[in-house]
Amino acid sequence: MEESIKIVFTGTVGAGKTAAIRTLSDIPVVSTDVDVTDEVKAIKDTTTVAMDYGEVALDEQTTLALYGTPGQERFRYMWEILSAGALGVIIMIDNSRPDPISDLDIYLENFAPFIAESCAVVAVTHSDISDSPSLQDFHRYLGSKQMPCPVFQVDARDREQVLLLIDSMMAILDVA
Repeated sequence: MEESIKIVFTGTVGAGKTAAIRTLSDIPVVSTDVDVTDEVKAIKDTTTVAMDYGEVALDEQTTLALYGTPGQERFRYMWEILSAGALGVIIMIDNSRPDPISDLDIYLENFAPFIAESCAVVAVTHSDISDSPSLQDFHRYLGSKQMPCPVFQVDARDREQVLLLIDSMMAILDVA
């Protein structure tokens, strides 16, 4: 009997959700990117409006289903839809944005009921552009919210770094 384990990538626009899924996926990624027509145009040319989807075969019977949410809050109705039945969520935060801690808070608040039933891992991207706030700042903030999530600095294009996020989630949940 085949098993599919669902993991959701969410976070700010341009944080690397689509890139992370493309980095891991064994299949061509299903993407709903469209041309940007709003303020996001200053960051990138396209944006996800529904979801990204990819798969990784863990073994002959187990597939890891990778879902990426839109980053813009106006599409947040998709966040709840996509997180239904997921093992956990990876929150990707672009550290080069004006207030990454506030960005993180948006996702913690919106995913709080889901995180309470599963887990979250925080991935800080673009630290090569801005190293502030530091990982320690993120840890302190999560501690103040009583949300002990692991925090990693990652490059979403690096397969080993993205796999570390998945491995951390599996370890938290004690999934073999």
